[in-house]
Amino acid sequence: MMMNYFILLLSILDAVAAFTPPPAARCYSISSRQRHYSTYNTDYYSEETSTLINIDEEAPRDIPSMEQWSYEMGAQRTDGFTLTSDDGGYNVYAMTTVDLPTGSPILTIPEHMILSSNKAMAELRTSDMSEAEKIIKSVNADSEFRQYYLMLKLLVEYEKGESSPWYPWLNSLPRYYTNAASMTPFCCLCLPSLMRKLTVQERGYLQRLGVSSIKLVPYLNDDTKYDVDLCTWVYQIVYTRSFESPDGDLKIVPLADMFNHGAYPEVESSYDEAGNYYAYTTYDVPAGTPLRMSYGDPTNPSFLFARYGFLDESTEATFCKIIPEHISKEMEELGYAHNRMLFYKDGTVSEEVWDILLFQHVSSTKIGDKRALMEAHRTGDYATKQMLHEKYYEYTSAALLEHIESFLEQLDKLSTKAGDRQRDLGDHPRLPLILAHNEFVKNTFLTMDVEMDLLKNVISAAT
Repeated sequence: MMMNYFILLLSILDAVAAFTPPPAARCYSISSRQRHYSTYNTDYYSEETSTLINIDEEAPRDIPSMEQWSYEMGAQRTDGFTLTSDDGGYNVYAMTTVDLPTGSPILTIPEHMILSSNKAMAELRTSDMSEAEKIIKSVNADSEFRQYYLMLKLLVEYEKGESSPWYPWLNSLPRYYTNAASMTPFCCLCLPSLMRKLTVQERGYLQRLGVSSIKLVPYLNDDTKYDVDLCTWVYQIVYTRSFESPDGDLKIVPLADMFNHGAYPEVESSYDEAGNYYAYTTYDVPAGTPLRMSYGDPTNPSFLFARYGFLDESTEATFCKIIPEHISKEMEELGYAHNRMLFYKDGTVSEEVWDILLFQHVSSTKIGDKRALMEAHRTGDYATKQMLHEKYYEYTSAALLEHIESFLEQLDKLSTKAGDRQRDLGDHPRLPLILAHNEFVKNTFLTMDVEMDLLKNVISAAT
């Protein structure tokens, strides 16, 4: 037992030794500062504050003050961890300037720095919040209570100005966003069907959690409650920088929120029993490499674009954009899902796409073969499934080719519509990114179109 204790102690000391504070910055241990901010302050500041954060889209991000604040609050980071930007400060991200072996500690963030939905609800979900919550429930947004109370927490801290313990962090955050919630109605009209659906969904979250319910929050002042731009800004922070922890809490971890997304992430996150955050490398990371985490399924770049506002061109596959009017339980059983119905960059098609196309065809022509397909799928009878695919390949391949060419035609029309309005970038500044998204999807579909044409020619020659 004693031996295990010493082994554990040595491993902790090794991890702590790997962190190097930058010159002129004090780096406190977690325990040395924790008792000062271990719980949220429930006293609402009623007095005037000297400085509120400028949320104008062009406002600069104060990164140096945030970094200094993080050191003083007890954050620890490994030697080589740095924040940088390639676009003048709009997108600030973490990278390493030194080689980091697999399993290297990158960051430790003490619990008192972390904003969480559990803590926000414990502080702010008071008895006089019932009217505001009724609005949320009336629009069937009960599932978003965690995000809603995190938004309220940010508004409370915003009102405190420089008196807020999180002021330096808030003042380092982006004001300009390119995701669905930031798009104009015209922008939405320039998106393909799935992306448009996701955009409407994201904008719906914003509308349900916005001013209509926030205006009933008793402990916010009227200037805050009715400021649509401010409410939109805190919505953006919560929905782009919070991630669910294993216990179901929704957390925003300052400094760690500077990790960008990667399809093959360099960073793995964890929490200890006290709620402290840790980040480690997932593989040997060479110097000069961005430090990235996963924001979600890399095969669904449309969701990443809608939620976070960036185009992930590193993904190896994308959803095939086959969206039936009705998705039956049998189709779901065969694998209908956005992360399984895939077109790959090399021109291959996932098995689930062919299964769904076959199911759709035999459902309307051969009920007996439909039953045979489902039975073969359920029992793992690959030979029977393969026989059915070969039997109906002429029809399923024609349906797939028709879908590809129809979608490419749709993309061309949408991109033309967006291109015609690029002169109005002042009104629709996200149009260039929308055009880039459409072009990215188009290139994947063009690869599929070429592959399908080649395959069709081979089959025609053989017959």
